[in-house]
Amino acid sequence: MKKHFAFTLLLVIIIPLFQGCEKKGNPPVLPPAGSMIMDFSNFRDAAKSDYSLPGIKGAEDVNYSLAKTVVGIWNTLLFVNLAIPVAAFQKAIENKPSYLDNKKWQWKYNVNVLSATYTARLTGQITSANVKWEMYISREGAGGFPEFLWFEGTTALDGKSGRWTLNESREAQVPFLQIDWQMTGTEVGSVKYTYIKNGSSFKDSYIEYGLKTGSYNAFYNVYFYESTAYMRFVTVDIEWNTSGHNGRIKAADYFGDTAWHCWDSNGNDITCPAR
Repeated sequence: MKKHFAFTLLLVIIIPLFQGCEKKGNPPVLPPAGSMIMDFSNFRDAAKSDYSLPGIKGAEDVNYSLAKTVVGIWNTLLFVNLAIPVAAFQKAIENKPSYLDNKKWQWKYNVNVLSATYTARLTGQITSANVKWEMYISREGAGGFPEFLWFEGTTALDGKSGRWTLNESREAQVPFLQIDWQMTGTEVGSVKYTYIKNGSSFKDSYIEYGLKTGSYNAFYNVYFYESTAYMRFVTVDIEWNTSGHNGRIKAADYFGDTAWHCWDSNGNDITCPAR
């Protein structure tokens, strides 16, 4: 009887110890910063005036200016809503995660954005199918707010592709943007923003950015609701050279044809070179 009691007592002591020694493994690898950021740098030339949609044709820099304006619609639309979550995500790489449980890890830290300090809490959980991510943001003091889920997403187990879903803001905690991304080699080769906010005429609009081979080694495929003149969805294709900055645009609704319209490295209209 005493032996049975001693054995039972030993099990009571040992089992919790084994349960508390859950094998942690390694934390999930953070997705690259480029998985959330689209490169708009080639279309921020302040010296070139924006094109008025649909505008008057005939200016010397119509082609580049139209491309810049189409891209600028997205840049302006997303800047305010993406500034804080993107900065918070980029800061995660500077911090070490702590283990929670069930293959879930947490990165928690402060980040300064636009002269304000926010607390970011990013969790990454490894599952059999993918890695699930959740980013919670809060702010103390004047203009502060309690923690809320600003964005979430998944990455493939090999880390080569993924998707983010962002809520619009603290005041409007509704999904408004979906980001799909994919690696090409060691860098992010394509990023696609899709506007998903219900009730908006802009819903289902998208801009896709990617890299490719050839003299025009970068591109945007754009599909968006044009609300200034046409009141319908339009398609615009843009290609350019990331080092020479020359490029071309195809926009049947604006030009009235399906041809490419080109610009040189200074952003001036040129006849498209024969290919």
